[in-house]
Amino acid sequence: MIKFLFGVMVGILIFFFFLWFGGGKTVKKFGEGLTDTGKKMEVLEETVRKEKDEVKNELKKKILKEEKGSKKEISK
Repeated sequence: MIKFLFGVMVGILIFFFFLWFGGGKTVKKFGEGLTDTGKKMEVLEETVRKEKDEVKNELKKKILKEEKGSKKEISK
């Protein structure tokens, strides 16, 4: 019962602070900031994916060259 009453009091305090600090206007401003941050993160993720693919392809090329070189040495 004590935990329930404590939860209700905390909920009332959160609601009070929500109204005190601007309510919906504050949430809207905060949301716009998060939207901008999300767009920046999407660009960074795409850049990381491209770089990862490039590195992967370069490593494959180097590994294949080394394998071909070692096969030629074995056959001599």
